[in-house]
Amino acid sequence: MKTILRASAICLLLAGSAVALTGERMAEIPLDKMSPAQRSVADAIMSGPRKGMGGPFNAWLRSPELADRLQKVGEYVRFNSSLDRRVNEMAILMTAQAWGSQYEWHAHAPLAIKAGLDPAIVAAIGAGRKPDNMKDDEAIVWEFTTQLRRDHAVDDAIYAKALEKFGERGIMDLVAVNGYYDVVSMTLNVAHVSPPADAELPFKQAGR
Repeated sequence: MKTILRASAICLLLAGSAVALTGERMAEIPLDKMSPAQRSVADAIMSGPRKGMGGPFNAWLRSPELADRLQKVGEYVRFNSSLDRRVNEMAILMTAQAWGSQYEWHAHAPLAIKAGLDPAIVAAIGAGRKPDNMKDDEAIVWEFTTQLRRDHAVDDAIYAKALEKFGERGIMDLVAVNGYYDVVSMTLNVAHVSPPADAELPFKQAGR
């Protein structure tokens, strides 16, 4: 009997180690185990339009002040941007694809389609290719975002088009949504935050 119990304990230990190696690197912090600073940030996130602590938020709680600042930026770029939600979500998907962030893709591909982005455009972005038949504002977002991430700058031609279509505020909001979701994607990849096992995804998760 002791031998069986000992073997069972070893199996449980090994199983736990496997989870630690293959699952999320930063365990979820229960509400009753959070520090006052962490709980304050968590309450702010859960009482806002997101309603939950999924995605990068659990990892960010390791640095509560940073988490609070980032979540406020995220609330703006996702819910209050001057950009139409359709092209805002398009930029988010381009960021997820660039970083191989499967959780980000899983979370935002349905939102992009719901916001009116053509599923064919979503599929093309997931495959890493330029979509066909984009609307004028979508083509500007695609080129602007592609240049910004590839060249670390944008040329005068696409800047002028973006300025005419979105104005200076829109340009800054487009830069911000790219930058914010870079941070989100980096966090998700470092912390090994994964989508559901049965999620259908168009690319391999970075680093996994």
